[in-house]
Amino acid sequence: NLKFMAGLPDACCDLIYADPPFFTGKTKKQADGKHRFNDSWEGDLDSFLNFLRPRLQHMHRLLRPTGSLYLHLDWHAVHYAKVMLDEIFGGDHFCNEIIWSYRTGGHATRWFARKHDTILFYARQAGRQKFHVQREGRFRTDGLNYDEQGRPYKQTRAGRLYFNSEGPAMTDVWEIPFLSTVSLERTGYPTQKPEALLERVIKASSDPGDIVADFFCGSGTALAVAQRLGRRWLGCDINPHAVDLARHRMTTDQPLLPFPETEG
Repeated sequence: NLKFMAGLPDACCDLIYADPPFFTGKTKKQADGKHRFNDSWEGDLDSFLNFLRPRLQHMHRLLRPTGSLYLHLDWHAVHYAKVMLDEIFGGDHFCNEIIWSYRTGGHATRWFARKHDTILFYARQAGRQKFHVQREGRFRTDGLNYDEQGRPYKQTRAGRLYFNSEGPAMTDVWEIPFLSTVSLERTGYPTQKPEALLERVIKASSDPGDIVADFFCGSGTALAVAQRLGRRWLGCDINPHAVDLARHRMTTDQPLLPFPETEG
């Protein structure tokens, strides 16, 4: 992806989602047992960060002034990546440390079970980034008043305060189940993320017609969701089998939108 990004013009992406290897040191097999996903490194943590730095620098360059980056990692290296992104983007362009809590799988006996990933959200230019408030769930209405139409409200000095009918605004802690082994979304590719997770990212930080990029696209979840939501997309992966899976998902979903001519 480094060569691919280097060939793209400045400020051509509205949203970049990056889900690189997590530096877990593990090799995972696809469901067929033939295709492997290698997350090990010949070197140490420094070698992983040296791998990540030039890619994050290109992502910074590729974002429009209104664009955003979502970097998805876990506890192995996310804290070091946060320091690096503060250097590349500037600490004042940091927006959120999003916790994706999924409560899936086994348990631990010597520490609390590790059941979350972290997604770092940075704006290319703080205050200019596209952002649409997302809402989910219900308000707590115990003990509230109800008007003539049965709508709950709080009585304030300024009058009645009504709740948004779409529910509370989402916070930076996301409870989204991991894909089960029998999920219809499953492609068999290891580390596949649920479409609900990418849908939240894409809806929050892009508009229809925008360009969403994923330079570690894996089986193409971000690209498939972007296409379904009427966004254009860019994607690549070093694993040829992943590219085949992603291409299959793209050609069996909705028709593609034309990619625009870039400026400059």
